[in-house]
Amino acid sequence: MAADLDRHVRGIVDGVAYLVLATTDPDGRPRTSPVYFSHDGYRDLYWVSAPDAQHSRNIVRDPRVAGVIFDSSVPPGSGASAAYVTGMARQVPDFELEKRCAVAFHRLVGTARAFKPAELRGEAPLRLYVMDVELWEAHLPGVDPDDEEAPETRVEAAPEL
Repeated sequence: MAADLDRHVRGIVDGVAYLVLATTDPDGRPRTSPVYFSHDGYRDLYWVSAPDAQHSRNIVRDPRVAGVIFDSSVPPGSGASAAYVTGMARQVPDFELEKRCAVAFHRLVGTARAFKPAELRGEAPLRLYVMDVELWEAHLPGVDPDDEEAPETRVEAAPEL
């Protein structure tokens, strides 16, 4: 079951372009932001954002983040699945950009493009961010091994290769 679950999470993460990122506003309220993301081995999630965006400012103040990845085109009631992720996020410093850009953009979906390090430093309007993943969970609709009446469950997964 664990290998199937890990494969299931990899399929979700590899097939969807957006992560709904959750940060915390200064007043303690949650803030969600859709970000186009890529990953490196399911350990690091990357996205590009403006440093003055509220979610970017939230990360500077409190790097604890969470997110959900799911296919929003699936009709309600069709048994859609999701991958939940928690971790610590930060802006990638200039001295790491060469190394991080080499792996951050190798898995792009759709019309996304790879950024070069020079486009993410100095006076550039965007910066590269990374979430160091601490926990993956799979959302399994209608499947709870401990409670058959439960409409859904979250199960810890380990999709890393």
